Amino acid sequence: MADVVTFGEAMVRLAPPHFQRIEQATSFDVQVGGGELNVAVGVARLGLQSAWVSRLPKNALARLIQNRARQSGVDTSGIVWADDGRVGVYFVEFGAAPRASSVLYDRANTAISAIRPGEVDWKKVFQGVRWFHTSGITPALSDSAAAVTREALEAAKQAGLTTSYDLNFRGKLWSPEKAQAIQEPMMQWVDVLMTTEEDTSVVFKIRAEGKTDARGFTQVSSETYKEVARRLSEKFRFQAVAVTLRENPLIWRNTWTAIAYAEGKFFEDTKYDLEIVDRIGGGDSFSAGFIYGRLAKNSWEAGVRYGNAFSALKHSMPGDFNWATLQEVEGLLKGASLRVAR
Repeated sequence: MADVVTFGEAMVRLAPPHFQRIEQATSFDVQVGGGELNVAVGVARLGLQSAWVSRLPKNALARLIQNRARQSGVDTSGIVWADDGRVGVYFVEFGAAPRASSVLYDRANTAISAIRPGEVDWKKVFQGVRWFHTSGITPALSDSAAAVTREALEAAKQAGLTTSYDLNFRGKLWSPEKAQAIQEPMMQWVDVLMTTEEDTSVVFKIRAEGKTDARGFTQVSSETYKEVARRLSEKFRFQAVAVTLRENPLIWRNTWTAIAYAEGKFFEDTKYDLEIVDRIGGGDSFSAGFIYGRLAKNSWEAGVRYGNAFSALKHSMPGDFNWATLQEVEGLLKGASLRVAR
C-alpha cells in the first residue's frame, strides 16, 4: 500500500555523450524520466512507499519505463495499458557556457495524451494513500489529460488525501494564457503548491519585483520571493506554498535553496553551492524531499530542509532519477564533509 501516489507522463531520454550536438551524435545515453515519476522514485529512495499512475502503450519502450520505475521501488500496478499511442522521447543537449543546454521533445500523440476520464479507478488507487502529487506538465499534454488531472485531484480530496501540485510550466507544450485558464480552477483541490517565481509570474501573473543589472538579469531578494509565496497562499488558500530558488551564473555552477510559507510562517534553509552533473529532475527531487519531510517528520520546516538537501544532491547525479539515500540527505543536513568517504 502506497503512502504517495503520483500521476503523469514518463518518457525515454536520449542524450549525446561528451557535450556533443545531436547532429554530431553516433550514440546516445538512454535514461527514463518524467516529473511525476521522478517524484515517485525520490519518495521511494527516501523510504516511503510510492506508486505511479500513467497510460502507456503495449510495447518495449513502455516496458523499459515500467522496469526502470520498478527497479527504483515504485509500484506500477496503476498503469493503464493501451493498444494505441506511443511513448514520448526527449533529447538533451548538454551545453557549457556560453552555450546553454537544450531539450528537444518528440512527444506528440503519446498514449497518455489520449487518456480519458473514467479510465483510472481513482477510488481504488487512493485506498490507504496519504498524499497525491501531480504537475502542470500533465494537463498541458491534451484537453483530455487536463480533464483526468482535474478528476484525479477531486477524487484525491474526496478520499481525504493531501494534494500537491508542481506548477512546472512548459512553454513548448502550451501558452501562458491556456495554462492559466486550465490550472486556476484546479487550485481549489490543491493543498500544497510547488513552484518557481518565474512559473508563478507566467501562469498566475503574480510577480516578484527586482532590480535589473547591466546584463539584463533581474536580481530578486528573498524577501520578494516570500511576498510571492504569501500572495499565492492568500489567493488560492493553499496549506503551503514552496518556492525553489536557483541562481545560475554558469551552466555547471549554480546555487540552490528554497522557502515555504505555511500556517502564516515562512520557512527557509541554507543555500547550497552546486557543481552540477545533471540538473534535470532537480525540482522534482525537491518535491519528493518536501513530501517526505512533511509526512515523515510532520513538519513544514522539515519539508523545506529535506527537499532542499535532496535536490542539491540530485544535481550531482546523471539522469532524471535521484539515487541519493536518506542517510546521505541527513548527513548533508548535518554538514557532511566533501572529503572522500572511506
